[in-house]
Amino acid sequence: MVLPPGLMEFSEIIIDSFFIVDLERNIIDFNRTFHSMLPRAAARNLKTKKCYEVLQLDICKENCIAHQCWKTNRQVRLDEITGRVAGEAQDFRFILSAIPIHNEAGVVIGAVEMQRNVTDEAMVQIKYQRQMEASAKAQKQLESDLQVRTRRLLEVGRRLYQTQLALHLAKTDFFG
Repeated sequence: MVLPPGLMEFSEIIIDSFFIVDLERNIIDFNRTFHSMLPRAAARNLKTKKCYEVLQLDICKENCIAHQCWKTNRQVRLDEITGRVAGEAQDFRFILSAIPIHNEAGVVIGAVEMQRNVTDEAMVQIKYQRQMEASAKAQKQLESDLQVRTRRLLEVGRRLYQTQLALHLAKTDFFG
């Protein structure tokens, strides 16, 4: 596949990882960021591998982002897609974008797939959400405790009033 002129020159300023695939989803090029996020074994001979062999995302089998952009003939973006990098045990989360590549005749010949690793941000968001849920649960417990203590306080106040009233009556009977 002959890439459009200037595509790889433009790639040097992109800080997110990306690769370029042909219509069979063979990786035909990539940037340094993509290469550096891979373990050594997965990074070897990238141009001989299928994209789904290297970046094993939840959407690869049934809802490939490259197929989506080819089908619609426009840019596609998917947020927080989970997957693994070949050879890694850890799950990652990515924001994915893909845009079709056309030849000079306007025929689709491939796609650029870009990945932004948002794993750390997603983990912070999950922890924050858990803290918010724990805080809400603790607040409900405090409100419940407050209601119980308020009822007890009202009951003690009622008993105190009855005792004071009984003392007053006893004092009145005793002293006249």
